Amino acid sequence: MLELKDLTYQVEENNETLTIIDHLDLTIDDGKFVVITGPNGGGKSTLAKLIMGVKELTSGQMIFDGEDITECSITDRARKGISFAFQQPVHFKGIKVLDLLRLATGKNISVNTACEYLSKVGLCAKEYIDREVNSSLSGGELKRIEIATVLARGTKFSIFDEPEAGIDIWSFQNLIQVFENIRKTVKGTVLIISHQERILNIADEIIVIEDGKVKKHGPKDEVLPELLGTADAVNRACSKMS
Repeated sequence: MLELKDLTYQVEENNETLTIIDHLDLTIDDGKFVVITGPNGGGKSTLAKLIMGVKELTSGQMIFDGEDITECSITDRARKGISFAFQQPVHFKGIKVLDLLRLATGKNISVNTACEYLSKVGLCAKEYIDREVNSSLSGGELKRIEIATVLARGTKFSIFDEPEAGIDIWSFQNLIQVFENIRKTVKGTVLIISHQERILNIADEIIVIEDGKVKKHGPKDEVLPELLGTADAVNRACSKMS
C-alpha cells in the first residue's frame, strides 16, 4: 500500500512560488491497476516523479508498505520495490538489450529467460536480444524494452509515465495489448499516467488530478463514464462555437 499524506511540491519561477502539488492526500491499495489522468499541467507526471524520488517534495509524507520513505533516495525506493518508466526512455549506447535486462533483474539471467520478458511485451526476442539500446530503435521499440525491464525487476509498485507519448498508432495498439497482459498477470500494483481512453478502460481505479489535487478517485466503472460525459459536453460546446 502507498499512502501520500498532505503532499506539497513547489517551485520558484520568476521570483514567484508556484504550487504544483497542493496538500494532496491519496492511498493506493496493493494489487491494483490504477490510471492517473487529468488536464495538462495538473501535476500528474510531477506526482509520479515525487513517488519515485526523481523530484523532492516540499512537504508531506510518503508511506510504502507501512514504512516512511519520505527521505529515501531513488536507489533506496527502487530497492524497496518501486519501479519507474519515463515518458521518453533513456538510450544506453553500447549496452545490449540482454545486458539491460540482466541489470534490471540484478542477476545473470539466461538468454532464454531474457527472451521470455521480450516476448511478454510483443517483441521477437531473436531480433532484439543482441541489439544495442540506442537511437536505431524506434520510440515504440524502446518503450516496450523499458516495460520489459520493469517486468524483469518484478517490483511491488510499477509506475509508467504516459507510456503512449511519442509512439505511432501501430505501436500504441501493441502497447495496449502489453498493458492488458500486465493487468492479467502482474501481481503487484501498476500505476499509469495517461490520457488515453483505451488505457483508462482497463484500469481497476481511476484517479483524476487537477490543480495539484485529487479531484476524483474511484472504480473505473464509476469515474470513466463521468469523464467521457464531460469530454462529450466540451466537444458539443466547441462544435456550437465553430
